[in-house]
Amino acid sequence: MSSGEVDISTPGGAGAQTRPRRHHFAFGDPLFRWFTIACAATVALAMFLLIGVLVKNSWLAIHVLGIKPLTHVAYNPDTNQYGALSSLFGTFLTTILAMLIAVPLALAIALLLVELVHPLVSRVVGTTIEMLAAVPSIIFGMWGIFIVVPLMQRHIEPWIQATPLGRLGIFGGSPVGVDVFTASIVLSLMILPFITAVSRDVLQMVPKVVKEAGYGMGSTTYEVMRKISMRYALAGIAGAVFLGLGRALGETMAVSMVIGANFFTIPHSLFQSGTTVSATLALNFPESQSKLETSSLIELALILFVITMVFQVVAQLWLARARRMTGSRA
Repeated sequence: MSSGEVDISTPGGAGAQTRPRRHHFAFGDPLFRWFTIACAATVALAMFLLIGVLVKNSWLAIHVLGIKPLTHVAYNPDTNQYGALSSLFGTFLTTILAMLIAVPLALAIALLLVELVHPLVSRVVGTTIEMLAAVPSIIFGMWGIFIVVPLMQRHIEPWIQATPLGRLGIFGGSPVGVDVFTASIVLSLMILPFITAVSRDVLQMVPKVVKEAGYGMGSTTYEVMRKISMRYALAGIAGAVFLGLGRALGETMAVSMVIGANFFTIPHSLFQSGTTVSATLALNFPESQSKLETSSLIELALILFVITMVFQVVAQLWLARARRMTGSRA
């Protein structure tokens, strides 16, 4: 029998039948390997080109202004003041508040959908949440202006000031509705679907046999969720949180519509207007009147890019540590 033929005779058969062996395409695996390498290299190249473009176009501001944007608050092109401190402060403040609101809600909803409700209800609610993630940010901004701002101005913020919380300085000032607090609430609702959807998918990957073992040992539903499901899915949930964090840092239109952008001061109260890096770029870049102003805005974009990259690196290091501690691949 030749090397290109295969014996397909059956036991007890009268004779052996042969058929030609199919020769596999010898270049299939190498081609696929190089194709995937090219795709990955394209993404890396695009990132390096983006960094190069930002550095090149912001070099004038870096050379002329130095670190002044990081130490000055005021932004006034007429007097060549290009402070970024107010924008950075507003970005961090709205992001932190939005995460404090969104993360507990997202985890509670994810646990509800996975552990407590009927699968049919879980599918319906889960699909609704995923559709909410696809809503454009401009729609959230319009909803914030026409619904959330009047509600905050007339009811929520006056009620907060009437409670003991109103004695705190962070809730002082006139409740205008267009402020940092309203922007944080709108932003939290924008990142909520992302954190919820990813957390739900990760919690669904927890093996049922592990949870059944917990119930068999007499654990309550709460104990199973806290000690088994949450620990098993810890790395994946952390990834969902950092995904929402990245979205919150770069959100532009919705925040700029409800925060009172172009208010370049550091707010002393959550009920005061402010601005963020993204809002400053969106509202001032099209109207920049000099090369230095344009370069300073691109430098501000570079600063935001670096901050985002730092958060991503920290997230990856933390996730790697969490995987080693839990032995999970989630």
